[in-house]
Amino acid sequence: MVTLNDILEAQVRLRGVAVRTELIESHLHLRTAELDKRRLYLKPENLQPIGAFKVRGAYNNVASLTTETRRRGVITYSSGNHGQGVAYAARALGVKAVVVMPNNAPAIKREATAALGAEIVVVGPGSVERKEKAEELAAEYGYAIVPPFDDEKIIAGQGTIGLEILEDLPEVETVLAPVGGGGLLSGVATAIKLSKPAVKIIGVEPELGADAQASLRSGKIVQFPAEHAARTVADGLRTQSIGRVTFEHIRQFVDDIVTVSESEIRETTRLLAADPKTLAEPSGAVAAAAFLFHRDQLTRTTMNVAIITGGNIDPKVLHEIMHPTGM
Repeated sequence: MVTLNDILEAQVRLRGVAVRTELIESHLHLRTAELDKRRLYLKPENLQPIGAFKVRGAYNNVASLTTETRRRGVITYSSGNHGQGVAYAARALGVKAVVVMPNNAPAIKREATAALGAEIVVVGPGSVERKEKAEELAAEYGYAIVPPFDDEKIIAGQGTIGLEILEDLPEVETVLAPVGGGGLLSGVATAIKLSKPAVKIIGVEPELGADAQASLRSGKIVQFPAEHAARTVADGLRTQSIGRVTFEHIRQFVDDIVTVSESEIRETTRLLAADPKTLAEPSGAVAAAAFLFHRDQLTRTTMNVAIITGGNIDPKVLHEIMHPTGM
């Protein structure tokens, strides 16, 4: 299990690398006449140098490797943002990087990863398939694997977001975080619960990829078919299951996991796009979507934070969301 000290060490390691994003108070939930006394703050990780929070865990992992290990190069498997994070970290540390990506990854993410100097290997859409390909290449060439979520260094790096939330809003009562493989949710939940146990931690995922919710409620890891998870517009949350390490953290520190519909994800993405500082890709909008559309499923708290995990949205997808009729 990741400790609070692990996360504090990651925070030191990330100084000058990851942007310390500041909370932005949002009034999106006040757009109707309904009286709503809740306050919502957004944590805009879309403002990171790669446009997503993944730089935190990726850099913390690669920077923790020995010099000899780094010399052999690193490899990861990712639908996009984690691949960019590893490529960014590898370039900063002078390390060769290989990223195995699915063939349905948005072109904007694939091109951005290649632009950072990574070698791209394309496989089918399944998260299991790209993991197996990365393991095969690692065995053949001696690369060190940098997992996208199921790793203590990754979790600790993502947990620095939780520390920043507590520093900027000590009176926070509920934090909502997207969950795909569970690295972000695990890290944030660990950082906050070990610092301020009374804060509620809620994971959010698409209804079409609700494997994390099924896992938490059944007490065992549930895996979804690749074609099932691939149906959601939230491409960064198309993982088939959460990880073994992340599952243990989620079971210990997360209060609940709720799901949001595709229409709710799209509407929230549209609303967030009105402000350049909160532009979110669909995966990054799910936490705010839960706050906006699932009030009855959440604890009645006044001070709330929703994490915007990334803003690397395909321009075509953004246009289609902003103009659903094609106008």
